[in-house]
Amino acid sequence: MDNPKAASILPDMTHRSDILITGGGLAGPTLALALAQSGHSVTVIDALTEKVRRNATFDGRSYAVALTSCRLLAALGLWQDLQDNAQPILEIKVSDGRAGQGPAPFFMHFDHAEIEEGPMGHMVQDRFLRRALLDAIKATDGITHLSGRSVVHQEPGQGHVTVTLDKGETVQGALLIGADGRASGTADRAGIKRTGWGYGQTALVCAIEHDLPHHGIAHQFFMPPGPLAILPLPGHVSSIVWSETAENAAAFHALPDADYITMLRPRFGDFLGDIRLRGQRYTYPLSLSLADNLTADRVALIADAAHGVHPIAGQGLNAGMRDIAALAEVLTDATRRGEDIGSPQVLARYAEWRRFDNTALAVATDSFNRLFSNDNAAVRAVRDIGMGLVNALPGLRRGFIREAAGLTGDLPRLMKGRAL
Repeated sequence: MDNPKAASILPDMTHRSDILITGGGLAGPTLALALAQSGHSVTVIDALTEKVRRNATFDGRSYAVALTSCRLLAALGLWQDLQDNAQPILEIKVSDGRAGQGPAPFFMHFDHAEIEEGPMGHMVQDRFLRRALLDAIKATDGITHLSGRSVVHQEPGQGHVTVTLDKGETVQGALLIGADGRASGTADRAGIKRTGWGYGQTALVCAIEHDLPHHGIAHQFFMPPGPLAILPLPGHVSSIVWSETAENAAAFHALPDADYITMLRPRFGDFLGDIRLRGQRYTYPLSLSLADNLTADRVALIADAAHGVHPIAGQGLNAGMRDIAALAEVLTDATRRGEDIGSPQVLARYAEWRRFDNTALAVATDSFNRLFSNDNAAVRAVRDIGMGLVNALPGLRRGFIREAAGLTGDLPRLMKGRAL
């Protein structure tokens, strides 16, 4: 336990908080801040140590944080420090393409100037967001951070849930929230099943330095094996999320840096001048993983523990932020009414709020990937014409821009920048 505020928990003692959260990545600490700032006591249980979380170096991992997610971070007091290292997304360009041939003549172009609210979002590096969250939970009263500890058992009881840690300690709360990723142990121990499948694709992720400015423009090229996203970072740097077949990705990732860039260059194109690798590179397999239920007895799931989707639309983090905002609002309002926050009635409100959006996102990303990750000439012709039509219709184009900014649907208060 690296956090000096972390409780001293002995095997024969039980530490109690209002709410327990498993998972110390991005979602768990963000939810802990929202809940603590609204008066709840929270314990965050993180299998990784704080030292490992904090010592991340520049490796190209970044997130497209939608406008409403930026508002949430601002409401929690995080955005002021993050924005100095964030890159506004001013435009998005989407097109079909093949390696070495450049984009197709039909494309979609979304410009933030078509909406009144400002940039559609910002690119934020993983390392800055993680450190900001660690600093904030350390400085916030009401949060106990147990780092380097894992959960081995959970047991719902009358009015509470008890969690046993790897060294025999127990922690207890009214509710256990799983923010522990797609292979969520919290969901598994609660008996929540998952629906999903692999795509036979792997994402290659890195950062690229280029000679010419990107002007805050994000690009999505739909290649036959999978999409290539080029996402602007501060300076002459872009983050790359390059989807390939699992076989090709393994071969490319094994290449030396110079050969890796040689394989990327015809896919990337020359519109930003010469390109060079900057920092580390890594891969992760692409799949769909959707929890059949968002809640169980004294348990709720958020973010990847609830829904892991293809990165084709860049909305995975933002869907998790909506989970956080919705659950924090439901629990805070229930507490103010004197309700049991772990009761089925309270948890059902959260599940009802988020179930449709999460399922719709999963279906949309799955469908887009199947539609665009192929080289069928007839399909390519139809989708290219479709992109051209969307681009030609201002009302439809504006709708896509608002969707990318996160401005559609039933927004929780935090997503509007309002405190709970």
